[in-house]
Amino acid sequence: MTDLLAEIYPWTKSLHVMSVIAWMAGLFYLPRLFVHHTEKVEVGSETDKLFQMMEMKLLKLIMVPAMISTWVFGLCLVFTPGIVDWSEGWPWVKAGAVIGMTWFHEWLAARRKDFVAGTNTRSGRTYRLMNEVPTVFMIIIVIMVIARPI
Repeated sequence: MTDLLAEIYPWTKSLHVMSVIAWMAGLFYLPRLFVHHTEKVEVGSETDKLFQMMEMKLLKLIMVPAMISTWVFGLCLVFTPGIVDWSEGWPWVKAGAVIGMTWFHEWLAARRKDFVAGTNTRSGRTYRLMNEVPTVFMIIIVIMVIARPI
């Protein structure tokens, strides 16, 4: 199995990067939709239903498959011989940041359910601030993988 992983490594890495890009696009866009949904839309209106549909499709059709494929291809990379040295610090920090991104994804999914139920209590400002969370995780992950400072 490890021979196969080594043989397909360039393809696995390519698919992992593409999956991450798609996932990150959703992690950046969904909080922005929430800002507009919070500030410009009346609960129960046709626009409210439109925003709920856009948010649901973004989450279910793009973000969830992208997150799953990111994890699958990422784990394939981890199990490829010679790629990750767990005695170094960088893979642990990266893994923590990926877990943090997954938590953020789940937090966004829970907030979408608040909008569906008509019970959102968070402000547009909160969603603007939370929109910075994936940027912080992305910076940590890229530095850990490329520079490997620890």
